[in-house]
Amino acid sequence: MNTIIEYEQYIRPGVFIALLVLLGIAEFLAPLAKRRESHLHQWFTNLAMVTIDNIILKLLFPLLAVGVANYARENGIGLFNIINLPEMIIIVLSVLLLDLLIYGQHVMMHQMPILWRLHRMHHSELGLNVTSAVRFHPIEIIISMLIKMLFVLIMGIPVVAVIIFEVILNGLALFNHSNIKLPSPVEKILRTTFITPEIHWIHHSEIVSETNSNYGFNLCFWDKIFGTYIDKPTLNCEQMRQGLTEFGFEKPLNLIELLASPFKNYPQPKSKKKT
Repeated sequence: MNTIIEYEQYIRPGVFIALLVLLGIAEFLAPLAKRRESHLHQWFTNLAMVTIDNIILKLLFPLLAVGVANYARENGIGLFNIINLPEMIIIVLSVLLLDLLIYGQHVMMHQMPILWRLHRMHHSELGLNVTSAVRFHPIEIIISMLIKMLFVLIMGIPVVAVIIFEVILNGLALFNHSNIKLPSPVEKILRTTFITPEIHWIHHSEIVSETNSNYGFNLCFWDKIFGTYIDKPTLNCEQMRQGLTEFGFEKPLNLIELLASPFKNYPQPKSKKKT
């Protein structure tokens, strides 16, 4: 565990870059559906967005969640720093609770109109690929980090649990946003526990009832427990149209348009308004 903490600054970006490259290659070899958008445009836009997000986070929150976890430990703050449980049980519980937090936050982003204006940018992608996992507006990222930091402080989440969770979250988000067709036996086994591309693609469907489902990023348990799980889409992945009606489907938004999108009103055809 100490090794994970000591080399955290290398582990997180190393895993991210490795998976980004490997999954990007896999998308060419075994795509789930044909591309509707330029690979170069998608990669540039989404990687530019995550770079902006990370710079803003570093400027506003130098400690981030890992720093808050360390502060809580040193000062005996939070539930897990008060109760006496084996370290491994605390780590497992922490990772599960953080995953539940992300699920709840995701539902909130869809259900609260003011937060939806921020989050809908993530749903503006005309066709998912591995870089779609990092397509979030900077203001949403700030809100997400504030929620996470507060939760880590209240619960006394250990530093190592925060690191493990972040690595898992980043890795599985890249995986389930990717345009990869898994062999049927593998898909069947994985989807009993994890969010696969075929499950998460439903969440990015233009159909409102499907957009408001499958909120999980890592585990599919929460969607099943809270009744937000959809196993199969109305249309298969080849026929499915991803994105939101209000943004249109003719051309992808550029970086400036994405950053400005929460502050703009987009026309919504009466038959397809978000509910």
